[in-house]
Amino acid sequence: MNDDATVVLTDIKAALASAEKEAESKPAALLVVGGDLNGTIFDLDKPEISCGRNADNTIPLEFNGISRHHFKLVDNNNGTWSVEDTGSKNGTFLNNKKIEGSVVLNKADMIKLGSVALKYLPKGDPERLTYDKLNMEANTDGHTRCFNKTYFNNRNELEVKKSKVTGQPLSLILFDLDHFKNLNDNYGHDAGDFVLKDLADIIRNNGVRDNDIFARYGGEEFVILLPSTNLKQAFEIAERLRKLVEEHDFNYEGKILPVTASIGVADYRQGVNNGTDLFKRSDEAVYKAKECGRNQVQFYRAQ
Repeated sequence: MNDDATVVLTDIKAALASAEKEAESKPAALLVVGGDLNGTIFDLDKPEISCGRNADNTIPLEFNGISRHHFKLVDNNNGTWSVEDTGSKNGTFLNNKKIEGSVVLNKADMIKLGSVALKYLPKGDPERLTYDKLNMEANTDGHTRCFNKTYFNNRNELEVKKSKVTGQPLSLILFDLDHFKNLNDNYGHDAGDFVLKDLADIIRNNGVRDNDIFARYGGEEFVILLPSTNLKQAFEIAERLRKLVEEHDFNYEGKILPVTASIGVADYRQGVNNGTDLFKRSDEAVYKAKECGRNQVQFYRAQ
C-alpha cells in the first residue's frame, strides 16, 4: 500500500471513529417516516415519553386517527425502551401488529398510530447522524446558523398550544435592526451580511438557553421564543441583549459600523389564540420601540 492510500485509509478510520463517538452521545429517538413531519427526530430524553394529540404530551402529534393520549414510552434503565398503548381509540401498532401490554423496542422497529409512522433509533445509533444533518439543513438559516422562519413558526404554534394546556408562561422577543437599509446602502451588502452573522453570534452566545428557539425570521429580523419565561424575565433578557448590541464593535474591514436594534417583547396571555397572535403582539411592540426613538425595548400593551 502506497503512502497516499495509507493516509486516505487513516483519514477514513478517524472519520468513522469520530462519527461513532458523536453517535454515542445521542439519546434514543423516534424518527417520523412520511407525511408533513418526515425526517423529524424526537429525542427520548425523559424517563417516560407520552405521545398523542394533546399539546401536553412530550411528543404532540395532530394527525387523523391519533387519540389525545395515544401511547407512552418507558425507559427500562438497561439501554432499552418499552412502548405501551394508553387507551387509544384506534390502537398502537408495532411492525403492523397491534400492541397488547408493554413491548420492548428493537432497532428500526416501526410504531404506527393513525396516519403517522415512527421509527425507533436506539441510543448511540450512527444512523441518526444522517437524519440530524438533514434536519439541520432543512431547519437552519445557512448564513447565520439560526433556525429559519418555517421552523420557528411551527415551534411557535406548538409552544402556544402547550401554554394553553399547561398554563406555563411563554414569551417572545423580536429584534429589528435600526436603519439596516441605510447600512447596506452606505457600506455595501457584504457589510450587511457581516452584521447579521455577528449579531446572531452575540445573541446566541449571550442570551439563548438550550430550550429557547432562536431564529432569523427574515431580512434583519430575529426572534427568540422563550418557554417557561414570563414577560418581566423576557424584558430583562431583551434589554441586556440590546445593550450588548449597542456596545459591540461591529468592525468590518477596519470600519466600526453603526448597529442598534429596536426590540419588542410579548407573552402568552388572554387574547393570544395561536402563534401568529403572539408574533403580531411582539411586532407591535417593535413598532412602538421605533416610534419612540429606536434602540430600545418595548413590551406589548393591550389597546
